Amino acid sequence: MNIYISEAAKHWFKEEVGLESGGKVRFFSKIYGSSKVQESHSLAFMVDADDDKSVASITEDGVTYYINEADLWFFDGHDLYIEYDEKLDEVAYDYKK
Repeated sequence: MNIYISEAAKHWFKEEVGLESGGKVRFFSKIYGSSKVQESHSLAFMVDADDDKSVASITEDGVTYYINEADLWFFDGHDLYIEYDEKLDEVAYDYKK
């Protein structure tokens, strides 16, 4: 599995979350909500430096975005695309095989 992040999404993380070089963001499944890949589960993120069990990651501008082994099932073989939704002023996720 791969992770891709748009320039606009990277900018959002820096401005809204306050990420700086050396920061780490973990994406994980949450029980409520829905997504294109899992019914009754959606994706969330948190700033978390513990990436020892990372199975997919990308480092852009010194910031690492990653997924731990325990959440790999959520993606069902899809890659994660992190975009920025200008209307909602938040990150948005897409999943592609």
